[in-house]
Amino acid sequence: MRASDIAKLTFGVLAVVFLIAPLIAILPLAFTSSVFLTYPIPDYSLRWFHELFGADVWRMAIVNSLIVGTGTTILACVLGTMASLGLRNSGLVLPGLFRTAFLLPMVVPAVVLGVGMQVFFVQIGFANTYAGVICAHTVVAVPFVVVSVSASLAGIDRRVERAALSLGASPFTVFRRVTFPLALPGILSGAVFAFATSLDEVVLTLFVAGPNQRTLARQMFSTIRENISPAIAAAAFLFIVGTLLVALVALLIRRRSSQARQPA
Repeated sequence: MRASDIAKLTFGVLAVVFLIAPLIAILPLAFTSSVFLTYPIPDYSLRWFHELFGADVWRMAIVNSLIVGTGTTILACVLGTMASLGLRNSGLVLPGLFRTAFLLPMVVPAVVLGVGMQVFFVQIGFANTYAGVICAHTVVAVPFVVVSVSASLAGIDRRVERAALSLGASPFTVFRRVTFPLALPGILSGAVFAFATSLDEVVLTLFVAGPNQRTLARQMFSTIRENISPAIAAAAFLFIVGTLLVALVALLIRRRSSQARQPA
């Protein structure tokens, strides 16, 4: 093995360790029997998972996160896919400007978005509602879907769609039978990012959610301010495992779709 290959491998390993080291550090603390987040762990226990699913405030936060995350994923995928199809139109005037506009929520500070959304939602009656929280999370999730779906659409040969149109298929049929199956891997990847973004969002939730829409991330934030408990580590464990499972399901579906498109 050449020195350059060894250097690349070493750099890659160090980068991976740097990224996952915080996760490795926090996950074992979810199973501690102590009331403090400290090492070494005196004994292993599931007491904090029992508290997580037994306490009403934590249980409600988990349910709210699933409701908001599911709604955000569906809405973001629909809007993001439609936006990607529109940006793909060769006749669009100033496509770069529109693409930048869709990506702005990724760079605008969350506090600025939160203040603006709070004022706007109060005016339209969306404040302190599930619909308001879902819309707020969708704003920051759509850019991830747009990026993922646009990359998937860029790999589709437009001649395939033109051939379907020339054979008498309607534009909707072309989308349903040709474009959508080919873009499905990008849509699934965008859905994973949208769901993970919704689970992790705290700032916007603080501005637009009421006491009945307290998500798991917001509950963790409140718990950290009041009392640092290992229940936070248990909640983080659920966060990580849940995100990994969703990503794994999306990966399996994406692989099956790719295999189905390959000629026999």
